[in-house]
Amino acid sequence: MAEEQKRDYYEVLGLEKGASEDEIKRAYRKLAKKYHPDMNPGDKDAEAHFKEVGEAYEVLSDPEKKSRYDQFGFAGVDPNFNPGGYGGGAGFGGFDFGGFGSIFNDFFGGGASAGTRRNAPQRGDNLVSQVELTFEEAAFGCEREVTVGRVETCSECGGSGAAPGTNVETCPDCHGTGQVRVNQTFMGMQMQSTTTCSRCGGRGSIIRTPCSVCRGKGKVRRNKKIKVTIPAGIDDGQSVRVRGEGNSGVNGGPAGDLLVGVSVKPHALFQRDGANVLCEIPITFTQAALGSEIEVPTLDGKVRYNIPEGTQTGTTFRLKGKGIQYVGYKTRGDQYVTVTVETPTKLSNDQKDLLRRFAESAGEDVQPKRKGFFEKLLNMDLS
Repeated sequence: MAEEQKRDYYEVLGLEKGASEDEIKRAYRKLAKKYHPDMNPGDKDAEAHFKEVGEAYEVLSDPEKKSRYDQFGFAGVDPNFNPGGYGGGAGFGGFDFGGFGSIFNDFFGGGASAGTRRNAPQRGDNLVSQVELTFEEAAFGCEREVTVGRVETCSECGGSGAAPGTNVETCPDCHGTGQVRVNQTFMGMQMQSTTTCSRCGGRGSIIRTPCSVCRGKGKVRRNKKIKVTIPAGIDDGQSVRVRGEGNSGVNGGPAGDLLVGVSVKPHALFQRDGANVLCEIPITFTQAALGSEIEVPTLDGKVRYNIPEGTQTGTTFRLKGKGIQYVGYKTRGDQYVTVTVETPTKLSNDQKDLLRRFAESAGEDVQPKRKGFFEKLLNMDLS
């Protein structure tokens, strides 16, 4: 996607400029799921949106890149970005000459720096993929395999673009520099300038016999299966970076990275709060009143826990170290167990009598007299 055709990264995620980290994460998670190739098989438009969303998230989720993008736009996240030097946004010595510099560039072909950038090593683009994990997989970590379509160096020609047995020739016009000097008239003056070589297109070389596999490009697109190690403790909306598994670089530049976004399925019992795990456990009236040893489910299996007598519904207990591991550390969060006291139903007559006698012994009136309508009316405050 050419830079001039790119949409603003905030617009891509449906956000206002200056959106918070949480807003960016939520927007990315929603759109990545909507446009994921697995959800839209064969839909090229959805695939393009998925890559666009991934690119926007890669920049806006990185505080440093986000800051540069907010200040300088797309130029701020360009690998060749240099805000203070010649060719950057500030012009000579840090001063901005507005459109005057661009006039010289347009007229004289961009100068030496343009050709230098064309032939300089460039890092390959990052790729984006998505995996869905269970609650336990996210908590304990796992290994997943993803398939990505990426640009690789052509193995047939070794990236030269020339057919095996043939050579890449140095351009006779620019002698391998990718630039030629031309004389032009500017404001009545004869001036010599440097411009991109039209014969080789600035590459500095000419391929007489192109490789039949890559057709002279030196690059091919292939699907590759990549094993991704998901670290223990990863959370919904976070991503894993696999170094060097993105598109291959240009002119000897390094390959980009693969960013694997993570979505976590909801759990039937547990909820997550950072590294802590939350759950609710029902207990009987008798257990709450007299105290009891109960079984509590945890990520490590069931554990026994003694609840004290007189426990009220809504009481929360802490199980230290039974939460989720912090990413990159051995320590774990805690599990918080909230109990709810269940009211018994379908009591037998004997059970009801026992409860009534208990209430009487406690001084409770379990069968209060119902006031008649006129008695209620007389006791109402009508002021």
